[in-house]
Amino acid sequence: MPAAHDRLSVRDYGASHGSHDHDHFQILVGLDGVLELEVAGRGQRIAAGNGCVVPPGERHDFEARAGARCLVLDSHSRDWARAAATPPPSTIALARYLALACTGRLPRAQRLGPALLLEAWLPATPALPHRPRRAIDWDALAHWALAGGPGTTVAELAARVHLSAAQLAARCREERGQSTQQWLRDLRLAQARIWREQGLSVAETARRSGYRSPSALTAAQRRTRG
Repeated sequence: MPAAHDRLSVRDYGASHGSHDHDHFQILVGLDGVLELEVAGRGQRIAAGNGCVVPPGERHDFEARAGARCLVLDSHSRDWARAAATPPPSTIALARYLALACTGRLPRAQRLGPALLLEAWLPATPALPHRPRRAIDWDALAHWALAGGPGTTVAELAARVHLSAAQLAARCREERGQSTQQWLRDLRLAQARIWREQGLSVAETARRSGYRSPSALTAAQRRTRG
């Protein structure tokens, strides 16, 4: 069942660029136009009939140069971590009905909509016996993240522990108390402090940490201390 604070809505996007993140899943299904979306460095186009799942804490940039309209679900249900990156075709008709329910203010459809959308989106799988979750060795994952340099992506780290990026994001939020992007940022800033203590210059430390300039690194360290 959806959480009481799940929210289903229809949103219009324009040419002005936007960028933000959430502490919950955000699910988008295109109704009209094309929404240009970039999540954790991966770009995609949300046209009519397309959709995507944005994991908690993942900063995403968006714009629709010619305008776009989407069904949007803000959900705290962890079941969305199991959802495929794009919706099955059968989900689109449901999404259009739910969009009409939102604009027409049909309370029952709006209340049940989040659960129906999740059920339609998730792959149909037979019930399996409960198995303990595979533990994540966060120390080993941190070593891989630092060894790979600032270009290492969340998807690459997730593959190391046999999870999807969305599943790793959910586990990071649950077990580390922060998003994967925040975890990576804190990890790299901690390593930057070690390099500075070892005598590495600010400019070289910034380059190794993936910051565009020494001042950007210094500002990030100040925000963390603050």
